[in-house]
Amino acid sequence: MRRSGTRSVLTIQAIGILCVGLLLTTLSKPGAALADEPSVLQDDREFVQAAAKGNTAAVAKLLDTGFTWTDAEGKTFSRGDVLSSLPKPALGDETGAHQVRQTRSQVEAIMAERGNVHVLRLWVKRGSAWRLLVYQEVALGRQEASAHASGVTDCENPCKTIPYKPENESEQAIIASWQALETAVTNHDAAAWAPHIADEFAMLSSANDHPLTKADRIATLNLQKQTGRGTAPAPLVSAQMFDFGDSVIMTCLHQPYTGKPVHVTRLWIKRDGKWIMSISFQTTIQAAPAKTS
Repeated sequence: MRRSGTRSVLTIQAIGILCVGLLLTTLSKPGAALADEPSVLQDDREFVQAAAKGNTAAVAKLLDTGFTWTDAEGKTFSRGDVLSSLPKPALGDETGAHQVRQTRSQVEAIMAERGNVHVLRLWVKRGSAWRLLVYQEVALGRQEASAHASGVTDCENPCKTIPYKPENESEQAIIASWQALETAVTNHDAAAWAPHIADEFAMLSSANDHPLTKADRIATLNLQKQTGRGTAPAPLVSAQMFDFGDSVIMTCLHQPYTGKPVHVTRLWIKRDGKWIMSISFQTTIQAAPAKTS
């Protein structure tokens, strides 16, 4: 009996060692999701804490070369601007803030909020390192009228033409998807709009008093169809795209038919062979940018 018990213990120990070995092998594989995730989360915490403390040197190590910071007033600063004079983050060190993540292979989206202030941070993979490409703030309810309640019934820009030339097939497919969904918005056609939008879609705008989900936007389109009010989207002024394989970050400037211009960041993802929008952050520019001679 004693020998049988000993064999059982040794068998259990062997199985345990084997399981641990398999787990360590999985975690040590290059590109394993569990190995990557702590890195970007740690970098994000470091950025938040460094920005709150005004530690420019620590922030600089984490920024991508194409980094932009858009504050709640809609002012957009380049990497050089930020490192010359570090803006004050709207959420501070984010103590007590709620966070939501959207994870892709080369793009990590982190959305934080406290009260009516929301922040989007888009981290991108550069080799083995994560770098912060976009930081954008939105204060909900800062604008009375929505850009999607324009009263305009015809959509030329962006539905048919835009002042942007796609540089590759992915960008062409994204523009086609975007124009189709904006045409659907103009026509109050929720059924035509929905296929171009991810189920986890999140829309944050200075023109709304609460975040909008995919279901919220569908309900709004259906209501607008009943009222018949023109909802042609704000024309595109300029755009820039950053391609990361299965994800593309699109930063835009729009000029509504009435009201102030809007800075918009969209995250597009490729799912089941189609490009769909998963995030739209829209910050109204409160003051017109200074003219240069």
